[in-house]
Amino acid sequence: MSGHSKWSSIKHKKGAADAKRGKLFSKLSRAIIVAAREGGPDPDANATLATAIQKARDNSMPKDTIERAIARGAGATSDGETYETVTYEGYGPGGVAVFVEVLTDNRNRTAAEVRHIFARNDGNLGTSGTVAWLFERKGVVIVSAESVDEDELVLVAADAGAEDVELDGSSLQVTSAPDDLAAVRTALDATGIAYESAELTMLPKTSVAVEDEGTAKKLLRLMDALDENDDVQAVYANFDIPEGILEAVAA
Repeated sequence: MSGHSKWSSIKHKKGAADAKRGKLFSKLSRAIIVAAREGGPDPDANATLATAIQKARDNSMPKDTIERAIARGAGATSDGETYETVTYEGYGPGGVAVFVEVLTDNRNRTAAEVRHIFARNDGNLGTSGTVAWLFERKGVVIVSAESVDEDELVLVAADAGAEDVELDGSSLQVTSAPDDLAAVRTALDATGIAYESAELTMLPKTSVAVEDEGTAKKLLRLMDALDENDDVQAVYANFDIPEGILEAVAA
């Protein structure tokens, strides 16, 4: 299991119902605003915006909230807010590579907060390029292995341009080039194949085994702290934690 899918699984097991919905909606809205501002308000011509909207819908964001965010990004409203995309790179406990994507209206504040989070959780914040080469941007669709025939999924996904379908625990992970994510999602919708998530993400090229429970706890505390920061949009890492240790830490 990859660090990406494991982290998603951990967050789910810890209880999505316990998440602070207001903070989540704020992050999702910010992503829509920036996508609309940079690529235009038409999701059919702006793949980044289409993905941000779909992610908002997947998290039950109200339609009018989504529309307001698009309008703000397109300049239909004047709020004085200007966000910029920033990435931070470093290493966590156990030598695990960590890649952080941020949308912020105050680069200095966010940099200080991210640096503090790394330092407080036995991590080291590096410079640009420190770990980016260990990841690659991909479109990823997660489908429950129990809800679909794997051969059918492979055929539908391949016809839509997917690169690979891989069993990952109890899920099937469909991987595509970023520009093909929308086509894969549309093909699954057209054939009635339900999926749990469909998003652009950063997949690790290699993984680091974390077999010590203490190190795993420290690493997941770092991931939690980064994820809780208001400006952080996504956190990626290349850890590989054995199921036994993962379950013990999650418990």
